[in-house]
Amino acid sequence: MSLGIFKAPAPKNETVRSYVPGSPERLELQKALEEARSKVIEIPQYIGSEEIFSGNRQKVTPPHDHQHVLGYFHQGSKEDVNKAIAAALKARKTWAKMPWEHRAAIFLKAADLIAGPYRAEINAATMLGQSKNAYQAEIDSACELIDFLRMNVNYMTEIYHQQPASSDGVWNRMEHRPLEGFVFAITPFNFTAIAGNLAAAPALMGNVVLWKPAFTQVYAAHVIMKVFRKAGLPDGVINMILIDGPEAGEIIFSHHEFAGIHFTGSTKVFQEIWKNIGENIAQYKSFPRIVGETGGKDFVLVHKSADPKAVATGLVRGAFEYQGQKCSAASRAYIPSNLWDEIRSLMLKDLDEMKMGGVEDFGNFINAVIDERSFDKITSYIARARESNDVEIVAGGTYSKDSGYFIEPTILLAHQADYVTLCEEIFGPVLTVYIYDENEFEQIIPVIDSTSPYALTGSIFSKDRAAILYASENLVNAAGNFYINDKPTGAVVGQQPFGGARGSGTNDKAGSMLNLLRWVSPRAIKETFVEAVDYKYPFLRSE
Repeated sequence: MSLGIFKAPAPKNETVRSYVPGSPERLELQKALEEARSKVIEIPQYIGSEEIFSGNRQKVTPPHDHQHVLGYFHQGSKEDVNKAIAAALKARKTWAKMPWEHRAAIFLKAADLIAGPYRAEINAATMLGQSKNAYQAEIDSACELIDFLRMNVNYMTEIYHQQPASSDGVWNRMEHRPLEGFVFAITPFNFTAIAGNLAAAPALMGNVVLWKPAFTQVYAAHVIMKVFRKAGLPDGVINMILIDGPEAGEIIFSHHEFAGIHFTGSTKVFQEIWKNIGENIAQYKSFPRIVGETGGKDFVLVHKSADPKAVATGLVRGAFEYQGQKCSAASRAYIPSNLWDEIRSLMLKDLDEMKMGGVEDFGNFINAVIDERSFDKITSYIARARESNDVEIVAGGTYSKDSGYFIEPTILLAHQADYVTLCEEIFGPVLTVYIYDENEFEQIIPVIDSTSPYALTGSIFSKDRAAILYASENLVNAAGNFYINDKPTGAVVGQQPFGGARGSGTNDKAGSMLNLLRWVSPRAIKETFVEAVDYKYPFLRSE
């Protein structure tokens, strides 16, 4: 029972550490990397109070050094899914009733643990397991996850504070109950922060969760579960199951108590999930909440007035940081004819300076793509471009998977506005450029708007305010996050709530109050202080 109107600590974005040579954080992280590489760990499923080691062991290897074994995760079964559902529903009985400040305290403590004693460990796990360099890991697995946990507490209190008006003699109140049943969180490989948040956000609002991380992110997901447990999260509130998605879905999407899905992944998979839920809709206790962030084919529009150096920097960073494996990555660029030669020269100079290799060498800007399947998909586009007359390879185009899944940053110059790499999501270090007549700025905008089915992120570089306004108005539905004179990546929690529409998802904006509202079911309460005792209203009186 709460005995006060409590105010949560004021949130602020976690400071990104620089990891410059000789800095304490760099030395600590290097030590954590060495320690992680020196041992082989066993990663269980976390179901209720149990750590389940199934014996069905699957290798965990660094994408940049796929012969080295970091550990094994224990893959689960359908029986484990049923066990996790039972554990979640059992935990719900007390978790849903826990006062909000105690739920908040658990996740605030988790944020402080990641900011402090677990920072190097979770960064090292993300670097090794997902092949992220030190800076990309820092902004993801440390800072963004910390921000999600802290900011969400603040958004939760804002939701609870929003109360209806009351007339004379009446007190109106609004409760924000957790959903009735359990939430299923399916998370991707590319962001440790997304993985943690998709499970934690519904739980913060009083829900219980089954969390299925991508197998290629399990190494860092294991650290997240250790942190949640250390922070005091009760058994069964978040259950980490390690099972193939379709196998888990066969049970979850037909379960009477299924209450919602929190998803980040491919558009195709999300469409299949939505279809599956629709086919089973009559079986559920309530209409499930369907929240998803999916694909992107993110654009950079350059106006003839733009600063070429700013454009080149934005494209190189936006397209090739984390090997282009961000759903927000700059994947297609529309450059005016008057600036192409200079922008091209500047980008080639930057690419020539970039080093590619393992994450343990902090001098490497480019690391490996996540796995062989991804490698084969990305390189198939490059191989196709090499054989086509409709496109030319401006930079890169080489690759090898002998020791790691390395693909050189690649720039393609398409001669047709509908060339395949301008339309389809590649999810790798491939940027396709299309050159348009510098005097046909207005004509290129409908091309950008209609080229792909996605609408996640986009940006414009321009010194001309009228051009910025025109693009903003005429590309209003082309991107859920729109950037002016910046790359289309790097959304910060609490500053740029993230999400897109069209084929990019439900646009429920992770890192905002909007997302948390999806995980509650409001109940309006009216209390009358002086009850009516006569059915007759005044208008019924005689003249």
